[in-house]
Amino acid sequence: MLKWAGVQCAGNPHFWLNADGTYQEEGQKNIKGQIWGKPIMKLLCPVLSLPTPTKAANSNGDEVIDMVGAIPDYLEQRTVQKMLLVGLHGSGTSTIIKQAKFLYRGVPFSNDERQDIKVIIQSNIYSYLAILLEGREMFEEESLAERRNSCQHCPSGNYESDDCNRVTDYSFSPRLRELSDWLLKVMASGNLDASFPTYACEYAPLVEELWNDAAIQATYRRRSELLMLPITASYFLERVVDISRMEYEPSDKDILYADRITSSNGIACTDFFFRQLACDGHAIDGDQQDMLLRYQLIRIHTKGLGQNCKWLDMFEDIKIVLFCVALSDYDEYYEDPNGVLINKMIESKRLFENLVTHPTFEEMNFLLILNKFDLLEQKIDTSPLTICEWFSDFNPVVSRNQPSNSRNPNSGATMAQQAFHHIAVKFKRLFSSITGRRLYVTWTNGLAQDTVDAALRYGREILIWEEAKPIFGSSESIYSTEPSSYSN
Repeated sequence: MLKWAGVQCAGNPHFWLNADGTYQEEGQKNIKGQIWGKPIMKLLCPVLSLPTPTKAANSNGDEVIDMVGAIPDYLEQRTVQKMLLVGLHGSGTSTIIKQAKFLYRGVPFSNDERQDIKVIIQSNIYSYLAILLEGREMFEEESLAERRNSCQHCPSGNYESDDCNRVTDYSFSPRLRELSDWLLKVMASGNLDASFPTYACEYAPLVEELWNDAAIQATYRRRSELLMLPITASYFLERVVDISRMEYEPSDKDILYADRITSSNGIACTDFFFRQLACDGHAIDGDQQDMLLRYQLIRIHTKGLGQNCKWLDMFEDIKIVLFCVALSDYDEYYEDPNGVLINKMIESKRLFENLVTHPTFEEMNFLLILNKFDLLEQKIDTSPLTICEWFSDFNPVVSRNQPSNSRNPNSGATMAQQAFHHIAVKFKRLFSSITGRRLYVTWTNGLAQDTVDAALRYGREILIWEEAKPIFGSSESIYSTEPSSYSN
């Protein structure tokens, strides 16, 4: 019976099975788990006429047996399946965990949490404006330098005139220059968040004036040149006037787009059940829902891993690692502490190798989530994948007239799909070369809820499949390093 329930019985250990379904090794005090809630036991107990506890009170009314409430500690330990979500900064892990809260929690964020999020979003607005102000100064200096150079070569040679030294498309009025100097000073001091309640009231009326100024708008039109400005900044900046008001309340979409809602240095997690899908053909009532496996999605920022991922030992009870990579990172760079530009995709590869080779994850299953497929579609035709040296061998099929019997997996695929396929194969082969095992792959658009739901459910299916291996057996030889489709 214990074997049918999935209890490891190697070496013929002796177990004590208690009336409430808990079991422990003979002579030991530690409860190993609980079997009555397992679906297989619901089938076996009636067939074998085995007793099971009920929720009814006993005849004296002294005790009510509650399968969840009576034994919360070890039952919760037994039923929680932990998934670790990790990826390079900007890969979309924070959006995925926020989507999980919207998907699986009745109240994704409490009123207090929403108020905290409101403050963060409004504070972010000032950060974005500060980046624009820095860009304005840079563009103004460039414009003045070009103008002086032109004046120097003009017939009069009068490059000391006002026209050559003062007025450009990026010039500010004295009133706005004062606000600019103050905000840049606060940003430089690192006290933006601490000072926010004070300056929000004082400077909010000037935000609209600042945003509508011609110099800021000219700078905003060149935002692609401002590497420090997040992609999502445009979503908020174009509504900056409304967001800066005290009565502003963030929408669910605002929360998804917002930066810094999840800790950049620590851990964020959410516990949930997977909701029953309509296509499953039957509903699950509240009592049955309680008996389903619970899942915990743990998102850790790369800063929280410590040097050489030394903090990964804390996650030895993780069941699967969800490694997130932004597909759009192949042509993007960041500056390391030494001032060297590092390709983000290459950095994701390095982080992936560090995780895969870490002793804690030696036998761990990995699901590679290739995120931001929508951004890949937007840029792939103008920015080739071969920009990243790891993908220098990318050779897409450009013909639009592939024969119907073509065995090429990229036949009829878009450029973005072919790029996704190539990136997936690269990671799968890397994983196989290190571990000799299969890497599971899927794709998401972090802002598209259905794709995040599909990815997390795929993670659940992997766990179910891996648990079934000892019973049904499997052969790694059947696994290919080629992704079988564009979704998995």
